[in-house]
Amino acid sequence: MNSALVKIEAKTASAIGQLIELEDDARARVIDGNSPAAYIQLLQEKKLYADAVRFLAMALPKREAVWWACVAAKNMMPKDVHPQDVATLSAAEAWVYQPTEDNRRQAMAYAEAAEFKTASSWAATAAFWSAG
Repeated sequence: MNSALVKIEAKTASAIGQLIELEDDARARVIDGNSPAAYIQLLQEKKLYADAVRFLAMALPKREAVWWACVAAKNMMPKDVHPQDVATLSAAEAWVYQPTEDNRRQAMAYAEAAEFKTASSWAATAAFWSAG
């Protein structure tokens, strides 16, 4: 794992940990002074993967977090993906490329049309929730 995680601006894990819900075991491991990278590594070692993902999602800047959601959604798409799901992902990606208010609202319109049932719709929702 890259110990730098250069996109994360917080200097300590506790600065991020206080902003999110973590399982008790993960919360107990937030140590003042631990870097975000060290904390993520610790969560992985303890197999607290959901908490590691939650932590990283909060630690990343908004555009990077939404991009991560887009990449994950794309990787989960089946070969016979519905065109609406592709369009929803494209709307989320459009916000990443150009984080304008119009793109943010369009991403939400696609997410709502998908009834929040797909990974793409949640990536688009993340784009919407990123501002406003």
